Amino acid sequence: MQNRSLILVGGLLLAACDASTTDETGGGGSGSGANSSVGGVGEGGGGAGTSNPSFTVTFDPVTVASGTERTQCVVKRLGNDTAIKVHQIHNQLLDGSHHLIVYRTNDTEEAPEPVDCQPFVDTLDPERGSPLMVTQKKDEVLTLPDRVGFVLDANVMIRLEMHYLNATQGDIDVSATSTFVTMPDDEFEHAADFLFLGNPDIDIPPNSSYTLGPTFLPLPDNLAGSKFFGITGHTHQWGTNVTVDYAPSEAGPDTSLYDIPGWQWDEPATVRLDPPLELASGGGFRFTCEYDNMSSNQVGFGESAEDEMCFFWAYYYPSKGAFVCAHTDEFGGFDLCCPGSDLCSQIF
Repeated sequence: MQNRSLILVGGLLLAACDASTTDETGGGGSGSGANSSVGGVGEGGGGAGTSNPSFTVTFDPVTVASGTERTQCVVKRLGNDTAIKVHQIHNQLLDGSHHLIVYRTNDTEEAPEPVDCQPFVDTLDPERGSPLMVTQKKDEVLTLPDRVGFVLDANVMIRLEMHYLNATQGDIDVSATSTFVTMPDDEFEHAADFLFLGNPDIDIPPNSSYTLGPTFLPLPDNLAGSKFFGITGHTHQWGTNVTVDYAPSEAGPDTSLYDIPGWQWDEPATVRLDPPLELASGGGFRFTCEYDNMSSNQVGFGESAEDEMCFFWAYYYPSKGAFVCAHTDEFGGFDLCCPGSDLCSQIF
């Protein structure tokens, strides 16, 4: 039974496609003064109108035939001759691009031509790399809090992983651009990092509304004291809402962090927590995903745009590394955060 649950969660970890040491966190939320976007161009340092050096990586245009859905990757050198602290990342996608995941990677050779790739393949192995940002909007800027940045080694390799779908009647071009804006070393204090969290227990009847959750997912003890400053919810096309609360324990009390009126699955808002939310020992997130399946098919968890997901990603500091965490109630239920759990090695 547990092996079956491991397969389900392994699928979550590998198919987490719609998304290394750093630091920082805070409270708030959409109902308590939180911003509905994490920064903006030029906000909080870096960005347009500044003299801070920037570096750009591109997923060059690919022509996609009607009805085609794929996940492809490129690996390119960022071009930084020295170690840098990145205070802002600006991602831009063309129509047809379902989402983009930006990674730092320990690859030693560039792979500039798009190739089919497994989503989130390096998440469980920090020796190979880790995600920095996930974007599902056509244009999104992530500006980190003051004195916080992603720390990147000299000559770092960046992987752009793009999931795209052409639902039109003709060919389209898809592409992506990711621009890294640096901050001066004397303005840096904390390294930032990334968490991806979700529940794969999705089983939506045809032509039906469906709610998954609320799901409580405690975080590893080594993250106690971490400060979370940004959250984005994620589903596929039948998703109508994602909400996220913070709780110091499974018993609560809960504090709303992410609850967006008119939430849209294809342009999900990113909430900035200002001040950040500080994680207590034993604390975690309670999240809910809602759906309206307007198809005649049973819909379950999966990577395809025809399947569904219940995820959110969060940005935090000081860094303890990037994590993917999951809860499943299937076959008795259990929680899993990778890397770090003994169960992670049983997935692959």
